[in-house]
Amino acid sequence: MLSKIRSILPKRFRNDKPIIPVVRLQGAIGMQSPMRSGLSLASAALPLEKAFSIKKAPAVALIINSPGGSPVQSRLIFKRIRDLAEENEKEVLVFVEDVAASGGYMIAVAGDEVFVDPSSIVGSIGVVAAGFGFTELIKKIGVDRRVYTAGEKKVTLDPFQPEVPDDIAYLKGLQLELHETFIDLVKSRRADVLSEDPDLFTGKFWTGRKAVELGLVDAIGDLRGVLRERFGEKVEPKLISAPRGLFGRRAAAGIGSKGHRLTEGLGEDLISAVEERALWMRYGL
Repeated sequence: MLSKIRSILPKRFRNDKPIIPVVRLQGAIGMQSPMRSGLSLASAALPLEKAFSIKKAPAVALIINSPGGSPVQSRLIFKRIRDLAEENEKEVLVFVEDVAASGGYMIAVAGDEVFVDPSSIVGSIGVVAAGFGFTELIKKIGVDRRVYTAGEKKVTLDPFQPEVPDDIAYLKGLQLELHETFIDLVKSRRADVLSEDPDLFTGKFWTGRKAVELGLVDAIGDLRGVLRERFGEKVEPKLISAPRGLFGRRAAAGIGSKGHRLTEGLGEDLISAVEERALWMRYGL
C-alpha cells in the first residue's frame, strides 16, 4: 500500500534515494574480555542481519579494518556474510581501510568486489602461534614447577618446561591444516583473478596498490566514491550498528553476563588490549 501511495505522489515528495546499508567490521578478531566485546560472529551478527534485511537496498557495503585474530571467528563471519548475501540476493561490496590482514582478509573475500586505499595493508594469508619460554627464569628465581595431569600430552608446549620436538611437529601439523583451509577459501572466491606469485600464500602482506596487481582485491576506491558511481549521486549510505548496552558497549548476540567482578574484567581487558596492540603493530599501525 505504501509503495502505491508513494508512486502517485509528486516527485519532489518521494524518497527515491537508493539506500545502501553499511556495516563496519573493525578490530582484532576473537579477542574478547568482560569489558571488550571484540570482533566476533556474536558482535557482528546483529548488524549484518539488519543490513541484509533491508529489502529495497540493492547491495550491502562492509568496511573492514582488522589485523586478524581467531581463524574460527574469521571463517564464521565470512560464512554468515555469504549466507545472508545468497538468502537475500544482495551484492556485497567490501571497503578496506588501514588493514585487512590474516583473518581480516578472510572476511574481506566474502565481498563480491573488494576495494582498497593505495596505502591499505592486505594479505598475510598464513597461520601463526607465538609465546614465551620461562624455563631459565624459574631456575634463576628458584621456583619449583609442579604439574599433575591425566593424559601425557595435557601440558603440550607448556612455557615453563623445555620444548619437546614432537610437540612442535604436532603444532606445525595443525597450522598446516589451518593454512590449507585458508588457502582453499581464498581460491574459492578469487581463483579466477589471483596471480601466480609464489609469495601469495606465504603470509606476506602488501599495500593496496600491489594487492590489486596480485588479484587479492579488485580496485582502488573509497566507499562514497564507489557507491556514487554505482548507484547515482543521490545514493545514501546508512551505517548499521549493534545497539549499545551497559557502559556504552555494543551488544553482542548470544552472549550473557557471567557476573565478572570489575577487577577481573579490568585485568582481562588489559591483557586483551596488549595482545590487540601487538597485532596492529605488526603492520606498522
